[in-house]
Amino acid sequence: MGRLLAIDYGQKRCGIAVTDALQIIATGLKTVPTTELMDFLKQYAQKEQVDAFVIGHAKHLNATDSESMQYIKPFAQKLAKEFPKKPIEMVDERFTSKIAFQTMIDGGLKKKQRQDKALIDTISATIILQSYMEQKQQK
Repeated sequence: MGRLLAIDYGQKRCGIAVTDALQIIATGLKTVPTTELMDFLKQYAQKEQVDAFVIGHAKHLNATDSESMQYIKPFAQKLAKEFPKKPIEMVDERFTSKIAFQTMIDGGLKKKQRQDKALIDTISATIILQSYMEQKQQK
């Protein structure tokens, strides 16, 4: 069994999270500049078996696509071309940044640490992945 890899896609940087090989635990991996994302994913997939990619689906509160989807959809298509045999799942990412920020507060991080947008992106990717895993379990 391989890993699941989640991406919190942003115009400047992307948070990355992965599961363990048994797909039990979601863990934040790192934040990658968006311009380097595809290269990172190719290198990672050469070292580790990736079973599927999970991408955050940016939506408004009324469940319609947000403006960010104009960047996320082309990326997802490019990812599908690069990894044609790997499933790509989209998961609602509403509130992940707020949940990530609250997680940082609950974890006791100081104000300066909570201002680290890269850390927020990584935690958001972890929340997206955890959400996907929970949805999969419920089915």
